[in-house]
Amino acid sequence: MVSLSVRDVVVTYPAAGGGVVTAVDRVSLEVARGEVVALLGPSGCGKSSLLRAVAGLEPVVAGDVRWDGENVLDVPVHRRGFGLMFQDGQLFVHRDVAGNIAYGLAGMPRAEQRDRVAELLELVGLEGYERRSVATLSGGERQRVALARSLAPRPRLLMLDEPLSALDRNLRERLAGEVAEILRRAHVTSLYVTHDHHEARTVADRVGVMIAGRLAQLGAPNEVWGAPASPAVAEFLGV
Repeated sequence: MVSLSVRDVVVTYPAAGGGVVTAVDRVSLEVARGEVVALLGPSGCGKSSLLRAVAGLEPVVAGDVRWDGENVLDVPVHRRGFGLMFQDGQLFVHRDVAGNIAYGLAGMPRAEQRDRVAELLELVGLEGYERRSVATLSGGERQRVALARSLAPRPRLLMLDEPLSALDRNLRERLAGEVAEILRRAHVTSLYVTHDHHEARTVADRVGVMIAGRLAQLGAPNEVWGAPASPAVAEFLGV
């Protein structure tokens, strides 16, 4: 069952010398309920611009974005029910771990907040960390707290923009497997942006390769790496 539908979306930016630069060029894709789709590509290919357009953080100059068939382009960012996680985690240093995770649960009764925080800490493997200062956590622990905070309000769609890119390679590879397990246990529909091949293959049910603003190929990891759709895709994948 399709949850997210992106149809012929175009995103442009003003060019330094006048005119515009097309960052996303007529991209279409669908994401099924509970599916994790990774957008993989080199720096500047438009993958983060597409993510931000779906979130409502960038204007869409053509095309549309639909959730369960409803066009959300005119829906304010805070009313779309979408969650966002960025590479730096953006945790609040003046709040402890529980306070960070509970940030998106304002209005929920305190007892329910505690239960939800405990549930999420178990999900991300940080049981007992409620009162820990985020300043004392390792990079991997901070990103797991950021993921728990993004999941706390039960978003319809979770969008992750290079969430592990600030970590060293060994930690990134280990956490990619943990994130994949967490997303599947949470049954959350996800759009995951990365430039890392291993990360995309580990996390995603399907991988979309973006080249120069276009979605050059979309398919299961084994399909994409086994049969690149073009020489440009093959070159990027190193196949």
